[in-house]
Amino acid sequence: MRGYQLTFFTQQDRKHGHQLLGEWLVEEADKLGIGGATMIAAMEGFGRDRKLRSARFFELVNQPVEITMAVSEPECKRLLQRLREEEINIFCIRAPIEFGMTNDFTEDC
Repeated sequence: MRGYQLTFFTQQDRKHGHQLLGEWLVEEADKLGIGGATMIAAMEGFGRDRKLRSARFFELVNQPVEITMAVSEPECKRLLQRLREEEINIFCIRAPIEFGMTNDFTEDC
């Protein structure tokens, strides 16, 4: 199947309402019927503000978080529309991909 890899970057303590933004994104993807999402906590990173964020023993709130999912074009449109409705502005990479189970691919790379 052809679609997109969406990768969102945020930090552990960023919230949407009373919920952590990373958790909200994963739950919203599930509600929209997206086949899966993975949230990964990173050790260190920085964003456009140039501030270094890292996972230190006492400072996990600044820990960088990455949420990745493979989506079809309609799923991508629904999720991005949902983010606009919720007025969430988050850094994201949208890359065209081909995805599926290994047995779904009829030819080798």
